[in-house]
Parts: sequence; structure tokens; C-alpha cells
Amino acid sequence: MKGYWVIVDNRIAIQSEEVVVSPSSDEIYSFYSKNEPGCVCGIECNTIQHDLCEIRISKIGLPIKGRISSTSSGNVEFTLYTEKRGKSYNLTLANGSLIDHCLVENSWHYLSGNLLDTQDFLTKTGIKEQGQISFKQYLKAVELLAFNSWTFISNEVDVEQLKSPIEKEESIPLTLKANLYPYQRTGFQWLKYMIKETGGCILGDEMGLGKTMQVIATMLYLKSTGLQKMLVVAPISLLANWERECNKFAPSLSIYIHYGKNRISNYRELLKYDVIITSYTTVVSDIHMLNMIVWNLVVLDEAQNIKTPTSQRTIACKAISRINSIAVSGTPFENHVSDIWSLIDFVTPDLLGSIEDYTEAISDDVNGAAIIEPILSPLMIRRLVKDVAKDLPEKVVSTQPLQMSEEECIQYNLYLHEILEQNDSEKVDLGSLQKLRIYCTHPFAVNDNDTKDSFSDPYSISIKYQRFCEISNEVISQNEKIIVFTSYKRMFDIFKRDIPNRFGIKLLTINGETPVSERQKIVDHFNGINGSAMLILNPRAAGTGLNITGANHVIHYNLEWNPSLEDQSTARAYRRGQEKTVFVYRLYYRDTIEEIVNERILRKRDISTVAVIGTDGISQDRKDIIAALKLAPSIKH
Repeated sequence: MKGYWVIVDNRIAIQSEEVVVSPSSDEIYSFYSKNEPGCVCGIECNTIQHDLCEIRISKIGLPIKGRISSTSSGNVEFTLYTEKRGKSYNLTLANGSLIDHCLVENSWHYLSGNLLDTQDFLTKTGIKEQGQISFKQYLKAVELLAFNSWTFISNEVDVEQLKSPIEKEESIPLTLKANLYPYQRTGFQWLKYMIKETGGCILGDEMGLGKTMQVIATMLYLKSTGLQKMLVVAPISLLANWERECNKFAPSLSIYIHYGKNRISNYRELLKYDVIITSYTTVVSDIHMLNMIVWNLVVLDEAQNIKTPTSQRTIACKAISRINSIAVSGTPFENHVSDIWSLIDFVTPDLLGSIEDYTEAISDDVNGAAIIEPILSPLMIRRLVKDVAKDLPEKVVSTQPLQMSEEECIQYNLYLHEILEQNDSEKVDLGSLQKLRIYCTHPFAVNDNDTKDSFSDPYSISIKYQRFCEISNEVISQNEKIIVFTSYKRMFDIFKRDIPNRFGIKLLTINGETPVSERQKIVDHFNGINGSAMLILNPRAAGTGLNITGANHVIHYNLEWNPSLEDQSTARAYRRGQEKTVFVYRLYYRDTIEEIVNERILRKRDISTVAVIGTDGISQDRKDIIAALKLAPSIKH
């Protein structure tokens, strides 16, 4: 077979009647040096000098360089090029392989250095040609650049530009019974995009920005495309809140809480529902049953729970059989760079290799964080309150129903039975229910627990206290202050004993025993603290008159019968002089007296009444009392 030398796509090649072949630079240079006809790649040819007399063959190689960049339309492009005298010239890829030579200004040059690394890069990323590459290819490219000392390829991507095509799309599921803020619409569109492009991402918005709502919108979208079978894994303290939010804003989703001794044991029964909500501990126990289903979406809420690579919950969550993954966390990085490995390894398994390889390559310091940042940024969307404050109202209220643990349910029902045995139901007043309200703050707060609880961990036995600590931890990670309202002295004692040790912050208190003359001094001291601090307040002693604008997070640890008392307490932070959005968290146990308190508050607000019958929690309201006596908490699922 005969052929002749030609120029094709900026390279020297051989053209025959049947094919065009590209000899290597070694073959070209050797043939050129002989300067006589011969056979190359099985094709008989004249000399290169005969066919390409105008081309000069240089003995000097040119460097291989690469560039990853983003476009204004949000795409990612890859370019391989070389440089000579300050000018750049694109190189040629053929079916994913780099042609190892090129023509520059009628001079032929071989490509020197990094040839093997370049081909390794192309093979591992799956890039086969110059120009636009997929998001998955981009992620792999960034990971390779982080873990290899390659300087010949530069990453010039503006991660913010990657959101450009997302922000232009406006469709929100019609079945979502809520209006999204602009940044939430962007977040929803980004979640859709990432599921399509990579199958996994991290939603890392700061607390209070509505991460749950964005995920719910995404679940509605997936259902509209026929992709049910979704699993939400959350701390026990948030199971009831996920159910409430889904029922309220996405009633078209069928929900089941998979938790407790009486939970479903046959995986086929789970297939009847669109969304299964379960806890981390249940995933560990039921991983084999859960893995009988290939889930279209698995969501980890408070995903920092899997930050420890070797923990049972981390191993179990990563073992869940799934197509798409979303990790939700307002604190994606807490203590160590390895925290990031766990989250990324969940949403894009094996992208970063093993934890051993990762920790060997990435130091647990600022330098390590700088290396991992280009990998994390395209996988995570994170908005801070200060960045989207213009979209938010001045006050964001989050009412969070909680489900008691089985142990708490049992003890609560014993106290309820005791009240019914000792009192005629017609004579029970709100004061008689006080023990139930105290128990709802914490089991330790009931008087008969004095001795055995002195050295116990209050976190371990109270779902409400766990949720309180989760909220506090995130606020403290933002270096902001918290004011907490509770009515009960023994709850004050628990806070004072635990919070300084648990979080290492300053804790101040104001209750009925605090001299009136000292209260404003305490507030002034609190407002002046540089960094995080917590102020515990009794709403009757400190619910009016004080200006506590140093804090923009308010936790109502137990709700009050009187909505005006709650509103006045919130107004300690939400008042003139407050420069930040105020976030208010209202915690209550469902199926307990606290649910009746919450319903009473909402009812009174609905009829625009600022005073409830009696402001001291003693006056009777027969309907509320009867309802409270009928509620008995249990693990129903």
C-alpha cells in the first residue's frame, strides 16, 4: 500500500487510498533523518523532504500545556496547547490520545515532557477531544490535579460561572405549596442540575436558609419524572420535622417514618411510599433490608454525622444502594480536612480514593484545605445569611416538632397516668399538668432524678436537648450568639452544668433570682462579648425591657401558654438596633402537652388576640386540658 506525507489538523500524517495514519514523533524523526523512501506504519512513502519540502523538522521539543476554563454560559472547556515565542498553538487529540507532535509556523516539533502524564490525565478523565467537557470529567480533572504534582495543566474555572445556566431556568414543581426565595430557587435548580450531571452534591447553606425546603422541591421534581423511592436519613430529633415539612409543603408525597420497635420489617412495604424518613441508627440496624431497594435518591440531613470515616453510621450510609445522593449540612467542615473526605465520598464515591491515600496526600491544615477547595467548591452550594439577607425577612421563625425517644415516651406516659389517677379529670387544671411540661424540657428536670443525674450526660437521653445542641453547634460555628428562653430553674441548672464544657463558650443567665439592678449589666456584658456566647433567660424575668441585639438567634426551649409572652421574649433580639436577620427556633414534643401549648398559641394568634385566658399558666381552658390528657406519645412507626 502506497501513500504520501500530508498536513492534517496541524500535524504530519500519511495519506493512503484507504486511511490517514499518524506516525509517532520518533517514527517521523527517524524517517526524516534517513532521507530516503521507505515504509512507515505499513505504508510505502517517499521522503518527507520530497512531499513536504516547505516543512522544517526541528530538533527542539515544545512543552505540553493544558487549561481548564469556564465560559459565560456556564460550560467547562478543556484545551491542550503548546507555546512558542509567546504565542499558543492548540494540540491535536485523536480518539482520546494526544498526537505527540505539532506544526508551528511551518516548523515541525516533537512534544517534550509530561507526555505520559498528559495521556494518563486524558485516560482517567475520559476526555477524548478539545473543547467542552462534562461536569463529571471536570470533577475528575480537578481531583487529579489536587493529588498529582502536575503544573502543566492549570485550572482557571470560575465556579460561580458554573451556576449561570442554572439560574436562567425558572420551573418550580407546581405541587410545591410554598414560594421559594430567589436563592432557594437557584439552589433547587442547582440540585436538579447536579443530580443530572454527577448524581451527587452537597447542600451547605447556613442554618435558617431553608435547606429542607430546597430538598423537598427536588424530591417533588424527581417524583414528577417517575423517580420515587427516596430515602431521607436524619438525626432522630429531626424525623418529626421532616414529616411535618413534607406534609405541609408537599402533600402529594406519601411519607413514612421508618423508626422504632414496630417499624416495617419487609422492604416491599416501603415501596408503597414516595419518601422514607429514617434515622442514622436505624440505617445501621436495617442496612441489609434497606439495600433490597435501589433508591433513586438518598438524602443525609446534618450530614456531618458521617464525618468519621470508620464509624458504623458512616460505613452504613455509604453502603446504601442508590443512584443519586445529597448531603445536607450547614457545617460541612467542623474540625479536620478528613470531614470533607467523608461528605465527598458519599456524594461521589471513590472520587478521592481511600481515606488512607487522602490523608497521606492532604495535610490537616490550611495548605490541605487549599488543595481540597477546588474539588469541594463545584460539588457544594453554600450561601451565607449575610449574602442573601436582602431576600430574607427580618425575622425567620422555625417551629420544629420533635418525637420523643421510646424511653421518654414510657416515662411521660407514667407521669400522665399518675396525674389521671390522683385527680378527677374534671378538676385537673393547667397547673396540674406542670410536671408533664417540666419533663418535656428534660428528664433530669423532674425532681425525682436528683442523685443519679448529677454526673450523667444530658445529651444522651433527651431528643429535645439533642436538637438544641445541634442548633447551638451550628450557630457557634458561625461565631454568633444565642439567647435561650426556658421557664424552669432545673433546666437552667442543666444548661449551666453542660454548655460551657460542651461548647467552650461563655454562658450567662437571668432568672427570677437575678437582682433587677444586675440584669442590664449582664445583658451589656453579653452584647459586648467578642464571638459566640449564650444567654439563658426566664421569659417572665427577662422577657421584657431588655435590649439583647448582640444575638440574632433565639431558641424557645419550651413554649409558653401565652403567645404575647413568647413574642415579647423574641423582641429582646428582634428590635430596633438589630442589624442582622433574627432566627427564631420553637421546639416542642408532638403528641404531648407541648403540642397543645403550640396549638393554643397558633389559635390565639389566628384570632389576633394578644392575651390568653390567664398569663401565668394556671387558669383553666377545659378543651386544652382535655386534649392534653388524651395525648400519649409513642413511637408509632
